[in-house]
Amino acid sequence: MSRSIVRQSKFRHVFGQAVKAEQGYDDIRVSKVTWDSSFCAVNPKFLAVIIESSGGGAFLVLPLSKTGRVDKNYPLVIGHSGPVLDIDWCPHDDNILASCSEDCTAMVWQIPDNSLTRPISEPIVVLEGHSKRVGIVSWHPTARNILLTAGSDNLVIIWNVGTGEPLISMDDHPDLIYSISWNRNGSLFCTTCKDRRLRVCDPRKREVVAERLAPHEGIRPMRAIFTRDGNIFTTGFTRMSQRELGLWDPTNFEEPIALLELDTSNGVLLPYYDADANMVYLCGKGDSSIRYFEITEEPPYVHYLSTFSSKEPQRGMGFMPKRGVDVTKCEIARLFKLHDKKCEPITMTVPRKSDLFQDDLYPDTAGPEPAMEPEEWLDGRDEDPILISMKEGYMPPKSRELKVAKKNVLESRPTTRRSMSTCDTNSLPVSCVYFYLSHFHIHTL
Repeated sequence: MSRSIVRQSKFRHVFGQAVKAEQGYDDIRVSKVTWDSSFCAVNPKFLAVIIESSGGGAFLVLPLSKTGRVDKNYPLVIGHSGPVLDIDWCPHDDNILASCSEDCTAMVWQIPDNSLTRPISEPIVVLEGHSKRVGIVSWHPTARNILLTAGSDNLVIIWNVGTGEPLISMDDHPDLIYSISWNRNGSLFCTTCKDRRLRVCDPRKREVVAERLAPHEGIRPMRAIFTRDGNIFTTGFTRMSQRELGLWDPTNFEEPIALLELDTSNGVLLPYYDADANMVYLCGKGDSSIRYFEITEEPPYVHYLSTFSSKEPQRGMGFMPKRGVDVTKCEIARLFKLHDKKCEPITMTVPRKSDLFQDDLYPDTAGPEPAMEPEEWLDGRDEDPILISMKEGYMPPKSRELKVAKKNVLESRPTTRRSMSTCDTNSLPVSCVYFYLSHFHIHTL
């Protein structure tokens, strides 16, 4: 007599739950720009949301504790002259945020603790090197002050934001780049592109080290993320426009480790990865559900766990780093779901009877300390993230002093440093030079 054996996993019973209405964030005019980014970024201190604004691009930054209705006159971050397309919090400083825009620039911002009292219009540094709109910003996971940007000019530029200098530029993509993901130690990144290719790039060698044509046969946009084991998890569409997910070994792109059809829908599936639990949360734009899966070493390798469903479709999603979850409630993930006019936190919890710290749910996780300086990374060094224990929970520091590299504008420069990779100030018109001089004179009076 055969008996079916239930797969053992501590994450089999993970369940999602929306917080109470008063613990959400209301009256937020979420951006309506047609770009497949998440429109939301979150860390243990702040929630940032790209919003609708006239006369340029803006985003809203709220302390996590400022729940409830957002005042319509609440100060915004308003430095971009075109719609903001993507935002990303620095993993090594909870007060540093990068943004990019249709105005062909990326900017880095210092956000003060507590609520904003006036609009922020002066970034710490402006990164100018793209000739078309910039759609992706992504911080390096382990090296201090390294930021990647990708634009509609098909360029990938890696910057040292501490000096405002472009370090590496790659033009290996013949068409629009849909997504970029660093691997765990930041030695490689993977990209998906409109030419239907999945690429693995080594930025310091400035070359594509592996690629696969059409990991998903459909022509709709794909997404790809590195897992902690070095495999690549992808989402895309079949030839019949069914949504599909895949798991690939970049050292052998011939056959997928796993390929799974999901459903028929138009929304691009945005994957959010929890490296500690080896789980992926799939959030489709326009969907009203969040599916989550566990990646294991046993067949079928990608295991469906469950679905969190609600009535309202999502416009975007933010994903809290593991150090920001509540370990006293066995919370293993927190997502921030964007509606048309509000943001709703959703907690993912493993049911446990004991009130003690569950060390099997919370292995040491990536902390806020960078593992190396930008010069070390550029010279070829690789380091995994510096881990911290979650046993006592994580309390973000009020104003953490950075051990900064030389010439680091993140701390030493109160005024904007404008960085240009394609031109210098000698090539500016006289009127612009006069403006800079007069602007500097005003600030130094």
